Amino acid sequence: MKNNQGNSAPKSKSIERFSRSGFILAAIGSSVGLGNMWKFPYITGKHGGAAFFLLFIVCLIIVGLPIMLAEMTIGRGGRGNASISFVNLTGKKYWGAFGLLSILTAFMIMSYYAVVAGWTLHYTIESFTGLLFQSGSDYKAKFTTFAAGYWPIFWQAVVMLISGWVIAKGVSGGIEKFNKILIPGFLIILLILMFRSLTLPGAAEGVSFFLKPDFSKLDAESALIALGHAFFSLSLGMGCMLTYGSYVDKKQSLGLATLAIGLGDLVYALIAGLVIFPTVFSYGLAPGEGVGLAFMALPVAFSQMPFGSFFGGLFFLLLAIAALTSAISILEVPVAYAISKWKWSRAKAAVIVSVLCFLVGIPAGLSVGGVLSPFQLGGKGIFDLMDFITSYVLMPIGGLIVTLFTGYAWKRAGEEAGLTGFWYRAWMFLLRFVAPILIVFVFLYSVGLIKV
Repeated sequence: MKNNQGNSAPKSKSIERFSRSGFILAAIGSSVGLGNMWKFPYITGKHGGAAFFLLFIVCLIIVGLPIMLAEMTIGRGGRGNASISFVNLTGKKYWGAFGLLSILTAFMIMSYYAVVAGWTLHYTIESFTGLLFQSGSDYKAKFTTFAAGYWPIFWQAVVMLISGWVIAKGVSGGIEKFNKILIPGFLIILLILMFRSLTLPGAAEGVSFFLKPDFSKLDAESALIALGHAFFSLSLGMGCMLTYGSYVDKKQSLGLATLAIGLGDLVYALIAGLVIFPTVFSYGLAPGEGVGLAFMALPVAFSQMPFGSFFGGLFFLLLAIAALTSAISILEVPVAYAISKWKWSRAKAAVIVSVLCFLVGIPAGLSVGGVLSPFQLGGKGIFDLMDFITSYVLMPIGGLIVTLFTGYAWKRAGEEAGLTGFWYRAWMFLLRFVAPILIVFVFLYSVGLIKV
């Protein structure tokens, strides 16, 4: 059915909807991912501490939040999956082809993201049982041995099973209920760990490293990194917010929801830094470990800490919750497409898509030191290659499509978003001129085509 730009989108046959609070919690759960726990604190400390944090906030405002609002507005206006919503709003099928890109992106991300999420589940069990923290252990060797075996495939399957089960239960009965339980629990664990971290000997040095402004460390590279992280931390460019937006009631204020989600993301990033860095400095660890900080360096601290098994278990449980809430939002993107495209039941779509994601992700799981690690392309293993293609190529392109569609192709975006006057003009200015240019710069920098 053709729907011209001036007409409203066709009504969806689905009655699945989030409640107002459920939508915000689910969206925060989507943005709360594994990367923020180690990546954001590290890049913040490396690029000027509080100075970089302020820069990140600016980038979040001028790029992240406008695009997130655009994605949610498209989803609610189109009342469909990440592909058909574009068609419903314009009547032009080629926009649907562009939307398919974000569905492919989400499918690929879920395939290898489940591998890392599985690591967190393994480490949670190992921590609470005390098997992980043993005196004199070489935690780097432990992780390498674990990643090189076949147990990661088992835990990857567990992640897919949990995610698929939640998705199969539906929007309000599965996704919303799951996030209403896990997100408050997530916050409680985060605050407990922050209190423990801030009371460690030498914690003040870590807080200073994280929050003391050093504007001399800010440069062009810092700006591009802040822009990139503002984009990626909100799960943009992969259809998550667009798909969730299609389940939002018309009475919900998308503008206020965007601010609430952005604030939640900032608070999480801030507290995560106050967990990581005081612990790192208290035990003389290197803050620049990246992924290894969580799985190789921090276990050293927990092994020496009073009640280390308990606090270490809480830390990895925190990572597991962050991983699962994000995984569910990512998996929902291809599942929603399958339900609409092939008229499958939600349960059938969840099972089939979950199995396919698991199968595609197996090579990624076996490439991190495992039997498939010798297979390289351009110096990257299968896992790293999938991460590079999705994070640095497909997601920026997906975000660019959203900005161009909302800024130029869809004429009633402001009405659907509930923005008028100054706020509508400011939103359009950012989507039409600022965000596209900055996304292109981040993309070119990420793939190494420009140097700063």
